[in-house]
Amino acid sequence: MKYFFLSDGWAIGRVWELGGLWNETAWRRKPEINRMDLCIWEHGEKLWLYRVEDAVLMVEVQPTVQAQIDSSARSIGQVVLKRLISADQAIDLLCTSESIPHS
Repeated sequence: MKYFFLSDGWAIGRVWELGGLWNETAWRRKPEINRMDLCIWEHGEKLWLYRVEDAVLMVEVQPTVQAQIDSSARSIGQVVLKRLISADQAIDLLCTSESIPHS
């Protein structure tokens, strides 16, 4: 499994695998991407931990429409591609976080 953190107000877009964009027809399913019940606070933002299957190489994320309205001056208006991390890296970040709130 691989992991990444995603801020409240951001949504998952396209997903890449080894052959390029995830093809639901070829795989016969959507990629396995699950939000965990763990989050951290970083620079005043709540970041949720997501788990993805090993076949996923990269995840595109973008601010939701509501997030853009709520923080139009602060929000990034473009898409960001998230780097996936290992379980050990996720645990390190959870252990060094300011606090770990639960959902």
